[in-house]
Amino acid sequence: MSDSDEMKPPDDTGVSGRRLWASVVAEYELEEHELALLREMVRTVDLLDSLNDAVYADGLMVSGPGLQQRVHPAAIEARQQKIALARLAAALRLPAGEEDDTQKGARRPQRRVGARGVYGIRGVVS
Repeated sequence: MSDSDEMKPPDDTGVSGRRLWASVVAEYELEEHELALLREMVRTVDLLDSLNDAVYADGLMVSGPGLQQRVHPAAIEARQQKIALARLAAALRLPAGEEDDTQKGARRPQRRVGARGVYGIRGVVS
């Protein structure tokens, strides 16, 4: 695979995914393992768009058994995908906002915690 092929988003990428890909690749030099994380972020963003479209078309509440209403399954899945997206972004170590001291192509600071932080053993670590 050539360098130009590595910098292209996956073929089936949607509008939001392409936008995310372009913004990250333009700002940072990524290694292969980071490109794999970015590919998954792009797929997740596109899946969130599809889930949002389904909820928009059908409404947030859908018919359940009998006369009951329940939350659209796509809304529930979107919540799970948002958690996955946050974890992927944490693993990729993308900054959350504007950083004046970050130069184009500069390495991002290593953060050793994920989206939920560090776990300890109950009763041992306070």
